[in-house]
Amino acid sequence: MKLTQLAYKTLRDTGSDAETSSHALLLQAGFIHQLGAGIYSYLPLALKAIKNIESIIRYEMDKTGAQEILMPHIQPQELWDLTGRTTAFGDNLFTLKDRRQRGLVLAPTHEESVTTISKSIIQSYKDLPFTLYQIQTKFRDEARPRAGLIRVREFSMKDAYSFSANEDSLDEIYESMAIAYKNIYQKCEIPVLMAEADSGAIGGKDSHEFIYPTESGEDTVITCSNCQYTANVEKAIGILPAENHDTEAPQAEISTPGVTTIEEVCNFLNINANQTLKSLCYSADGQLVMVCIRGDLNINEVKLKHILNATELRAASTAEIEQEGLVLGSMSPLGISNINIIGDTSIVTKKNLTAGGNKPGTHIVNINYQRDFHVNQIADISTVTEMHLCNECNGKLEAVRGIEIGHIFKLGSFFSESLGLHFTDQDGKQQFPLMGCYGIGVGRLLAAVVESNHDDKGIIFPKNVSPYQVHLIALNANDETCYEKAHAIYDSLWDHGVTCLFDDRTDQSAGVKFRDSELFGIPLQVIVSPRNLNNDICEIKLRKTLVTYSVPLGETIDHIVNSI
Repeated sequence: MKLTQLAYKTLRDTGSDAETSSHALLLQAGFIHQLGAGIYSYLPLALKAIKNIESIIRYEMDKTGAQEILMPHIQPQELWDLTGRTTAFGDNLFTLKDRRQRGLVLAPTHEESVTTISKSIIQSYKDLPFTLYQIQTKFRDEARPRAGLIRVREFSMKDAYSFSANEDSLDEIYESMAIAYKNIYQKCEIPVLMAEADSGAIGGKDSHEFIYPTESGEDTVITCSNCQYTANVEKAIGILPAENHDTEAPQAEISTPGVTTIEEVCNFLNINANQTLKSLCYSADGQLVMVCIRGDLNINEVKLKHILNATELRAASTAEIEQEGLVLGSMSPLGISNINIIGDTSIVTKKNLTAGGNKPGTHIVNINYQRDFHVNQIADISTVTEMHLCNECNGKLEAVRGIEIGHIFKLGSFFSESLGLHFTDQDGKQQFPLMGCYGIGVGRLLAAVVESNHDDKGIIFPKNVSPYQVHLIALNANDETCYEKAHAIYDSLWDHGVTCLFDDRTDQSAGVKFRDSELFGIPLQVIVSPRNLNNDICEIKLRKTLVTYSVPLGETIDHIVNSI
């Protein structure tokens, strides 16, 4: 491709909307164009990189034995109603009606579709196992699209779905997918953390996210450097060091006028947050629940929802709390017996806590679990922090920010049962196939490649992802000899199967050409100039290291072919 024919426009300034390096660089290099909030067009250079990423993904998927299909963007809403996901997805789901007023869905994912397809394939255990995958456009009405390609409303995704007759088969496929994902990220030169994740209401026993560590990420994982334990913050469990060695002191009521928050209690009484007991109320499927936790910790609502086995969990309203006679800003489990109370494990790690007095302007100091109050259940419902120790080895935990660039999990039989997919086993009994789901956001992966591979000059593409293998630069394209020699190299490279972007512009300086080349990030730059031709050499520049060296002009093609 000649640069004079390429549809692109580089920018000097991307404006203030670019939240991440990848967002800024992809805009600046003319790779993407924003059409609306969370809606982007991939321009020629970006699309070539996307196609290379897709080739990497297809190779690794095919190697596992997965088979590629293509399912429709649009799905009957009745399928989503059967699985309950019309409600579960809520406002994130794009819905519409056809001319006959039948409900339709713009698919954010394809479990319903692939399960329906499999009903026409699976009859007996002999038809299992198999895995189907596709690379397809998805739609989600994100409330807050952000960071360029990281969180969008229309996106390309590779999603794979496996069907197995038993747990052993599902485990085998799951493991092969985990290996395939690691290979994909390695070829894209992206470091990843494989983190345990929450399976959600329909998940099976295993779920893992693949996280690219970066401060600009919107996800947090907890890791242990000692034993490599890694889990999403929603899933992570940890151990709080016991601090309950003090003697239990007598209770005392303290007047605390206008004091309603943990911070205000600490300032008023000159104590630390870990010396307080925090009580919150939730509505779990319409039932009020009080939750007690040490004041320096936060409730992990995912864990709490699982403990309560609740379909819907939300913070209780003021009216719901006051209806039970509780006092906002002064709640505690002291003397409460008519409400289900869940206590975090942290409340047993420290003695002589300060809690609300269950009346305005009052707190109680030196309260202790069991002596002064009881709960219906003690459970781990806290969000793990760096003050926790590793549950596996007692090592130090660290919180790491990152971008989720892949997710694999076991669906179990939820969709099989919901949509009536079954098979006859070896004993002639009807069984539901066990499913697995394996997703990678392709556009998000491009963003992660750029996040992981750039410098202050621009993108540094890995060779497997780069839109072209070589960026050929004619420094003085107005010079007829220089242009003709550069064009001959261009033609020869394509004849040798080397993809090449040729900067043949006659109206730009050498500085502009080098700046654009470094911005584009193609791994190998080949520089032709009148001075180089007079010396019978050609300059080669490595984008990653910016190292420049010369090769004899007559050996240029062979050198390039052997270098890529």
